[in-house]
Amino acid sequence: MGCGYHTAGRGDLIPITVKTIAVPAFDNATTRYKLTDQMAEAVAREFIARSRYRVVPNPDTADAVLNGSVLNYTSNATVTDPVSGRQAVVELHVYLRITLTERTTGKVLFTRPYMEVRERYQIAASDAPFDQKNYFEETDVAIRRAAEQTARQVVSSILENF
Repeated sequence: MGCGYHTAGRGDLIPITVKTIAVPAFDNATTRYKLTDQMAEAVAREFIARSRYRVVPNPDTADAVLNGSVLNYTSNATVTDPVSGRQAVVELHVYLRITLTERTTGKVLFTRPYMEVRERYQIAASDAPFDQKNYFEETDVAIRRAAEQTARQVVSSILENF
């Protein structure tokens, strides 16, 4: 008699005929131009690292295609330095839509119509009076972390049938 549990990572959502997946650059409805490339690249790397699927560059030759859209991007200060009045911590939010489709049939294998990813980062500046050469822009690093977080969530959801 079975207990109802199954081993994670079985990929029950994806038919056994699917051997290759393409992850083209995500569509972008924001002004953050690097964001969409980083998201797609992170998802492709995560599939390579964690699954049996081969990631191919051309969607026309793949068995399945994972399309993503970055719907919105916001970045807001959440902590302000009480002494200088400058931003000290920023939180970014990325809103996405993800769909994995079997290319030949058009069947949707997985969809997440609205996904939110959050990432916080500190603004690194010296204690000296504000000077551009003492300021370190951390947005790109935070976006990379958000892309990696997105990739882990998306690939886990697909592979573990959540």
